[in-house]
Amino acid sequence: MKTEYLSDVMQAWRRDFHQHPELGFQEHRTSAKVAELLTEFGLEVHERVGGTGVVGVLQRGNGPRAIGLRADMDALPIHEQNGFAYRSVNDGVMHACGHDGHTTMLLGAARHLAEKGDFSGRAVFIFQPAEEHGQGGPAMLADGLFDRFPVDEVYGMHNMPGMELGSFATRTGAMMASEALFEIEIHGQGGHAAMPHRGVDAIVVGAEIVSALQTIVSRKLNPGLNGVVSVTDFSTDGQRNVLPGRATLSGDARALNRDTNLEIERAMRQIVEGVCMAHGVKGTVKYETIFEVLVSAPEPTLKAARCAASLAGERRVDTEYPPILASEDFAHMAKARPGCFMLVGNGTQAAHSRPLHSADFDFNDKLLVPGSSFWVSLVEQELHGEGA
Repeated sequence: MKTEYLSDVMQAWRRDFHQHPELGFQEHRTSAKVAELLTEFGLEVHERVGGTGVVGVLQRGNGPRAIGLRADMDALPIHEQNGFAYRSVNDGVMHACGHDGHTTMLLGAARHLAEKGDFSGRAVFIFQPAEEHGQGGPAMLADGLFDRFPVDEVYGMHNMPGMELGSFATRTGAMMASEALFEIEIHGQGGHAAMPHRGVDAIVVGAEIVSALQTIVSRKLNPGLNGVVSVTDFSTDGQRNVLPGRATLSGDARALNRDTNLEIERAMRQIVEGVCMAHGVKGTVKYETIFEVLVSAPEPTLKAARCAASLAGERRVDTEYPPILASEDFAHMAKARPGCFMLVGNGTQAAHSRPLHSADFDFNDKLLVPGSSFWVSLVEQELHGEGA
């Protein structure tokens, strides 16, 4: 593996990031350390791109092509339950998704390529804030990411617990779902619990809507299409003996293509309007798509799979990985430029197969070398030629 000699230093970086996690757009310490290291490596460094984002540019030779490599930096609002020495010192904030490892792998690749890279062209290292809420990618793009740092293709990578350590998986086409957040307001007529006929109980209306929303996927979508509609909160202004006149339902909808997402929204508005009309009350729907569908383009996906196979062997590269209904805001970058999103196995041992976003998750340090070596190999494969 190309970066094996950096194993110890990458582990130290990763554990430092893990111990000092920061939420989206608050990654001040993290981005400062990333910028400091990139400067030490000799890269051209740009800070505060899209808020707390950092971009490092490495030019070698006269090659005309450029590729972007992206890692996310933010943590989650979770109380860590691990007991090891490098657990979070920021109470209620934790790297429970492995972004500490993603940042470290890209830093390791940047150092190796700056010192020993055999390529001709431009490698753009993108350290993105605020992935967890889908805001960091759009913020960097709005700040002129690909206008200021043009690339022909862009690549992202994420660890996957329970997948064989150092194995790879991707697919052409829709790989991860869009996410839309919805809020449904029901305005009924409150009243005395002993005299329900004198009002319109918003709980009854809301419960009917909750049940009807489940028919969107089961009865209104083409069975060959995937989607999820989940009501995750139901609140009212009712009391012990007071029927509520107001209810709020909120939740989350996922889809693997834009038309499915639009159909979910259309059906939701139709259901709310119909149920509320039947009960003689008013209902409103707010529906906001936060994450786009993540689509891996054919040519970049083929290139990334070829690179992964050169490192791990073809048997350990799955190019037909099933789509995932989780969301990832790399989708915004892959929409702006042809791209590929690669999953890499975090391991099958108990310590490294706990679910993402769980309070006892930890990124596997043994993945740092394979992951950073993948980035190095991809740059040298796609920007092939003599070094500077």
